[in-house]
Amino acid sequence: MSKLSKYIIGIAVTAAILFLVWYFGNIVAYILISAVLAIIGKPMVDMLLRLRIGRIRLPRWSAALLTLIALWAVMVTFFSLFIPLVFDKVNEFSRLDVSHLIETFREPLMSLQHFLQGFFSIQDPNFSLIDSFVQQLTPLLDMGAINKVLSSIFSLIGDTVVALFSITFITFFFLKEDHLFQDMVVAVFPSKYETNVKHALVSITQLLIRYFTGILAESTIIMLLLSLAFMAWGISAGTAFFMGLIMGVLNVIPYIGPLIGGTICLFIGMVSPLEGVLASHMAMIILGTILCVKGLDDFVLQPTLYSNRVNAHPLEIFLVILIAGSVAGVLGMLLAIPAYNVIRVFAKEFFYNFRLVQKLTEKM
Repeated sequence: MSKLSKYIIGIAVTAAILFLVWYFGNIVAYILISAVLAIIGKPMVDMLLRLRIGRIRLPRWSAALLTLIALWAVMVTFFSLFIPLVFDKVNEFSRLDVSHLIETFREPLMSLQHFLQGFFSIQDPNFSLIDSFVQQLTPLLDMGAINKVLSSIFSLIGDTVVALFSITFITFFFLKEDHLFQDMVVAVFPSKYETNVKHALVSITQLLIRYFTGILAESTIIMLLLSLAFMAWGISAGTAFFMGLIMGVLNVIPYIGPLIGGTICLFIGMVSPLEGVLASHMAMIILGTILCVKGLDDFVLQPTLYSNRVNAHPLEIFLVILIAGSVAGVLGMLLAIPAYNVIRVFAKEFFYNFRLVQKLTEKM
């Protein structure tokens, strides 16, 4: 068989695999999520297997089951804390008087209006930035609109139950049979590439364990630091924890996550300021606290927790995140860095003869 024929067959097989992945996207997503959970839970399984009670050791299936229960217990605890706070805040926002809220920002809005009128030469005497904000905010804070959003969320419960059951079932077997996911991936490739694939999967597993444990630790520390700092300023424990939780969760989204989280925290703090504190001073307190903690995150937590997690140029990572965001939105940005590292590991194993691959993987 000629080299051209081999290339054509290889491209055709790759295209067929990609089509099947796209067509069965939900199932593939369940498998990948389960694989990630299995990677996160693997250290706990190994720890449980090393435990002894006299001469008795836990069988692997019970270590896998206990690890799975622990993973879901953490998630259930997280959501049981997070969801009531969200509903309380939604209920609180639904009762806000928009006109009174706008009055709080009247001075800066009037300054902005004068600037816009001068800069864009707006001569319309009826132009009012405050009225425009009232018109835009009123529908957003209307309880009917909020209920509509909530009902659309509840309509997804059926699909969510199926997804949770599937992910739980698959994750248990990935934890119970250590090399099951590896064998599934190896089976897709020709036998002559088995060594390369196994070596790549070992590297990817180590990389993802470090990445996801680092993400989890970073988010938890940011949440606790911000919550304690906000409470030290006199903000109520519920509100402080809610703002810390938002920043901790959204911080995992590169670049825009902290900006969105900071904006939400700023809004929450300014619509319910401390007694006797001006809204502008409240904004300075919140922004100053977030900037201090974010600086600690950028210069201490990330270098310590990730320890060369990417080994790529900042511009390279920025472009990867930008492309992933364009293709798959926020989810793409969230998964961009681990997915890029996975691609680089496979590229290094199979296409290292290409100069571009050598350049992109030289620090790995």
